[in-house]
Amino acid sequence: MNLTTDRRSFLAYFSSLGLASTLFPGVLWGKLTEARISEVPLAEESGAKRSATNASQAAAPQLTKDMLRSAAAVAGLEFTDDQLDKMLKGVTENTVKLRDLRKIEIDNSIAPPLYFNPVLPGMKIDRARRPFRASAPPRVQRPPRLEDVAFWPVTSLSELVRTRQVTSVELTEMYLARAKRYNPKLKCFVTITDDLALREARQADQEIAAGKYRGPLHGIPYGIKDLFAVKGYPTTWGAAPFKDRIIDVDATVVTRLSEAGAVLIGKLATGELALDDIWFAGQTMNPWDTSMGSQGSSAGPGSATAGGLVGFSVGTETLGSILAPSAICGVTGLRPTFGRVSRYGAMALSWSMDKTGPMCRSVEDCALVLNAIQGADNLDLAAVDVPFNWDATLDVRKLRVAYLKAAFENTRQTPQVEANDRAALDKIRSLGIELAEFKLPESPKLDPSAILNAEGISALRDPVETHPDQLARPDRIAGQNAYRLYPAADYVNANRARMLLMREMDKLMAKIDVYLLPYDYADYTPNPVADRSTGITNLTGHPSVTLPHGFDEKGHPTGLTFIGKLFGEAQMLALAKAYQDSTGWHLKHPKL
Repeated sequence: MNLTTDRRSFLAYFSSLGLASTLFPGVLWGKLTEARISEVPLAEESGAKRSATNASQAAAPQLTKDMLRSAAAVAGLEFTDDQLDKMLKGVTENTVKLRDLRKIEIDNSIAPPLYFNPVLPGMKIDRARRPFRASAPPRVQRPPRLEDVAFWPVTSLSELVRTRQVTSVELTEMYLARAKRYNPKLKCFVTITDDLALREARQADQEIAAGKYRGPLHGIPYGIKDLFAVKGYPTTWGAAPFKDRIIDVDATVVTRLSEAGAVLIGKLATGELALDDIWFAGQTMNPWDTSMGSQGSSAGPGSATAGGLVGFSVGTETLGSILAPSAICGVTGLRPTFGRVSRYGAMALSWSMDKTGPMCRSVEDCALVLNAIQGADNLDLAAVDVPFNWDATLDVRKLRVAYLKAAFENTRQTPQVEANDRAALDKIRSLGIELAEFKLPESPKLDPSAILNAEGISALRDPVETHPDQLARPDRIAGQNAYRLYPAADYVNANRARMLLMREMDKLMAKIDVYLLPYDYADYTPNPVADRSTGITNLTGHPSVTLPHGFDEKGHPTGLTFIGKLFGEAQMLALAKAYQDSTGWHLKHPKL
């Protein structure tokens, strides 16, 4: 089969690479191909005059069976001569339809009217609302040097503010000073929002002085990943073409944190278009070792939280972007159940996989932040109203817990990392928990990119197509273009395979409440079993929390991950908190 068919004709065909409506419409080649189509000989006109419809039809390229046969080979398909003859008319018509479709300007903020739901038919989700039970407030005392609280968890910072030992303005000025001092080294802030931060801090102090205390986030400075829009400030997505762009809305998460009284001190770095830790100003670094990047597109939240530059932060995950930087930076990162938290106002990468979650210094901090930001939102129809019934006093001995044995038996790690993994399991057992073995579904072996990239090429058509010369990651452009030849039927079938995977996971999770696995990325050494778990649970929408469980031979943090049931964050976090409280690894911090 000859794939070197006349270049102009072949490119012309790809504008209609629908194979009679079988390829993903609207994302196939895009404007680049449109420009090349104009070079191709057009079909002959019939008659002296044409109606608008006939004019559109006549503008289609003259396609041949050889073009279709070559294009089918690219899509991994094969047709007989008779089938190709019968397809020509439909494919030619599709060429014009797809060309017209691509002329429609669609902003990244416009989601398709199709919403992924991780809940299976017949699945019972606990919707009873119970009191939110936080731990008893710790007894705290303001230190002589205020900067000594920079690494304190929110649970302690909030007590300083609530008892008026520290004002929100004092706390905010301290974190702003640290952000400005260390950002040149860490590159974790894109924009420091001084004016907004001090305005919100003064308001918090006035309200607290008047007896209007809003709760544990009131007056606490935080940072948010620069995928989220904030009125009056640039929202760059880590991409140079957008470094001065202002989206004049507040993301729902920003609005809800404002309602909780939190103080926004800055927009935190994201890898360009949510890829890794490299953005237009450079690479975001790990505070534990500034020769290393902080990994994952939520690199800024991971670095800023670990470096004591914010009280807490908010990131996003599509395929590991909260878990990876949390593990490598030694912070506690929560990826909630898909649909638990609104994504309105955030860059879309994959409408059916994107999730928003907190990155903090402790498990209970994550619970406090999740409580403030979770819930239904009519601006993101994928966000649902399921109660988050946090109970810090839950008896974790009643939970059914398993561990992903194959991940703990991975032999690629160093002796110290393997010792950390064993010690973590021993500590869990010492809490009075009997660990069962857990195995991931054997099939279907669905690659998450089959869904993520198919959605991503549509979501990020601009700027990948409009500003390719300004992007720092040309490999991203090449990867996106490859998926422009992805059949729509295969995208649909990937989602059907996803349903099979969801059913298999539901059968396995029916026997347990939580399972454990290591998330050891200190030296970017992958654990293939852990990676597969991350892929599967991002496809199925299950929640996860990663927290530090020691250090490797080089002094880099190592991580332990907990996976819970759908909307089972309260139980999952209770177990993670019990482990964290019994070890204290989260209290360690880098010496910048």
